[in-house]
Amino acid sequence: MNVKIEAGWREALVSEWDKPYFASLTKYVRQRYGETQVYPAPSRIFAAFDATPFDSVKVVILGQDPYHGPGQAHGLCFSVPDGVALPPSLVNIYKEMSSDLGIAIPAGKSGNLSYLAEQGVLLLNSTLTVEAHQAGSHQGKGWEEFTDAAIRALNDRREGVVFMLWGSYAIRKGAFIDRNRHLVLESPHPSPLSAHRGFFGNRHFSRANEYLKLHGKSPIQWL
Repeated sequence: MNVKIEAGWREALVSEWDKPYFASLTKYVRQRYGETQVYPAPSRIFAAFDATPFDSVKVVILGQDPYHGPGQAHGLCFSVPDGVALPPSLVNIYKEMSSDLGIAIPAGKSGNLSYLAEQGVLLLNSTLTVEAHQAGSHQGKGWEEFTDAAIRALNDRREGVVFMLWGSYAIRKGAFIDRNRHLVLESPHPSPLSAHRGFFGNRHFSRANEYLKLHGKSPIQWL
């Protein structure tokens, strides 16, 4: 498979490219892009990997699906391009960052989280494509196996990575992560339906920075 992806990730995931599931997934995704509206743009499918090279990953935030509304998805979980209204979950993420770190949310702050990806925060959705207005439409097609392989590569080949698992789906997906070698932070999802059940007050952002500093890594500028 000629997959255009950051070189470190290409090497870390080399065993995936020629597996039958990946060939089937590639065929399916190409077909759906040709037949209907699929997000994100094809050039942005692997944007999370390209923005955060394998050797640069300090923190992983795990999402589920790309946003399925027009103009929202751009390949980074929970993130939207500049100029797009902030989705409710992202509003709550910013609120917890502000409360946790004691930093005001800048006025008019964009929902584009590329600034985090550039600092080593892998913003990874479990499923990398979705059809317009159909949440979960590309689940069960192979993406989950691929993103499991990405998480497993970090688990096995890196040390001292912080994994933020928000909600039962992400917690199940990260169950195999070695807690002796990495920091795993779990809480309810930032969705308005669940944020008040423990996402607010989880202090994941300050806890991540404390861990990174303890392991000789620079902290993340979250806001």
